[in-house]
Amino acid sequence: MYRPTAKGYFSGCGGMELGIMQAGVNMIQSLDLDIEATDCMQMNRNYFSHAVINGDIKDKTVLEQPNSEIIVGTYPCTKYSAIADIHGTRTGDDLFLHFFRHIAIEQPEMYIVENVPGMKKFKVVMEAMTKLPDYYVNIFCPIDAANWLPQRRKRLILIGTRKPFNINSPKSVISKPRLKEIIEKDPEVAMPEYVISRINGKYRDKPIIVDPNEISAIAPTCVAHYSKDLGTRLVKDISSKYGMRPFSIREYARLQGFPDDFVFENKRSAYKLIGNAVPVPMGRWVGEQAMRYFN
Repeated sequence: MYRPTAKGYFSGCGGMELGIMQAGVNMIQSLDLDIEATDCMQMNRNYFSHAVINGDIKDKTVLEQPNSEIIVGTYPCTKYSAIADIHGTRTGDDLFLHFFRHIAIEQPEMYIVENVPGMKKFKVVMEAMTKLPDYYVNIFCPIDAANWLPQRRKRLILIGTRKPFNINSPKSVISKPRLKEIIEKDPEVAMPEYVISRINGKYRDKPIIVDPNEISAIAPTCVAHYSKDLGTRLVKDISSKYGMRPFSIREYARLQGFPDDFVFENKRSAYKLIGNAVPVPMGRWVGEQAMRYFN
């Protein structure tokens, strides 16, 4: 079985990379601007033995990077999100052009983009990602993490190849875990005063509450800003003083498909890393399509 090489940009803590590697793709480099994200990948060397670089794609020339057959980009989606707050943040406005620059100059055999469905509304972005000469493009939108996991998370996946290649949308996995199975028995989870206030109805916005004992229960999208407000999504737990509580860091990681031996530091910012990640099984599906193409 031939294992194509791949580079990842905007890698975060490595959800996409882990998934495509599980499918058999040979990852040779990952890059991200967030030092906490790349430190997380470095802490998981049992999964990531390739080069993990903390840096800004805007500062990287294409020709100084090692060549690879696949280039993967999961550039920031803040600008494209329906709930975007773009003031004072890097929105991805120009970042997609830097990813485009790497594809246009290196011209890999395949390139892969993952983003929110809202990206489709941005004509300039879609033109850049779909109209490169000599590439055939497959677009899947939305692809839902609920195909594999007890989490609702809709995304856009775009795959460009030098040769025509037919890809079918993923089918829901029958043996996917239930929400109840990802819940920890004795979770270590913070219960800040503002969470209690939200439970008691002191906030205009009520929390999203899920009951893991319901057979078809599914968690809402794991969002990065959970690190700042644990009261937005709660899980019912009879052992909790208030009958419900926030998700623990490990539960959040399980909702994204990370294995239990994947290390996340026990601090609030871990929720941000997990919420920004591509669900691992979604990355594995992408990797499986890449392996089919190259073999």
